Amino acid sequence: MNAVTDTKTVPLVELRDAEKRYGNIIALRDVSLKVAAGEVMCVLGDNGAGKSTLIKIIAGLHQHTDGEFLIEGKPVKLGSPREALNYGIATVYQDLAVAPLMPVWRNFFLGSEVTKGWGPFKRLDVEFMRKTAKKELLDMGIDLRDVDQPIGTLSGGERQCVAIARAVYFGAKVLILDEPTAALGVKQSGVVLRYIIQARDRGLGVIFITHNPHHAYPVGDRFLLLKRGQSIGYHEKSEITLEELTGLMAGGAELEQLVHELRQVGTSTDTVRTIRDEIEEDPSAGVGRITVTEVVTVVPPEDDGR
Repeated sequence: MNAVTDTKTVPLVELRDAEKRYGNIIALRDVSLKVAAGEVMCVLGDNGAGKSTLIKIIAGLHQHTDGEFLIEGKPVKLGSPREALNYGIATVYQDLAVAPLMPVWRNFFLGSEVTKGWGPFKRLDVEFMRKTAKKELLDMGIDLRDVDQPIGTLSGGERQCVAIARAVYFGAKVLILDEPTAALGVKQSGVVLRYIIQARDRGLGVIFITHNPHHAYPVGDRFLLLKRGQSIGYHEKSEITLEELTGLMAGGAELEQLVHELRQVGTSTDTVRTIRDEIEEDPSAGVGRITVTEVVTVVPPEDDGR
């Protein structure tokens, strides 16, 4: 059950008609979104849709040029990622900033190491950091064999989950995940989705950036679709089905035009296949099994007498 479902709750983060210009280039225009505690806000779009620009505004890397950016109801213009962290906004990027040869617990506390003693006797509190990293990972459902093992020996999904647990431990209220499943296999993607749900159920607001509607739909509460820097849809989960979300992402008009062009050059267009990642069912996390491949007839083949 979600930690917060009251629509009257002030959103942790909200954008209202946000715009970002780089000189004469408009990278983002009239984009609105909001995420409250205990919600997952999914931002979907292909390459060049404006997802990275959106992340940079919320994470404090860039400032919006028009519109409003509110944190817990107060208008802000963040000057740096450190300022965003002070507001409780943590970003986990796709290319995780980890030291592969260092143990898991060192990466968990990287940049925020705990020390004990004073003066010339000051040293790392290794015992505390080991125990804390182990406990926090267990609380997120991540049972590692040994937190002393190099983080580089973990799978991509496990490294993502360590980064999520770290953000939760250091007080994040809003967690921005930049394409966390993009470079992962089928099972690892399912693992990450389960931990997104756990973060949501612990009361965090999660902004999940992805280009895959089949990863977004099982965990999302709201969906923002971007195309060329503009919103082409903003939906509550109750307002849209997975098929409709996939159709908006795929671009029905563009697909029909492609089919037409392929026919003109003599290519068979009887059917196209929509490849879907297969995520194993996990009732406790609310993630259902998704078929690997489904044959979809886009346009009936023309009757050419054959």
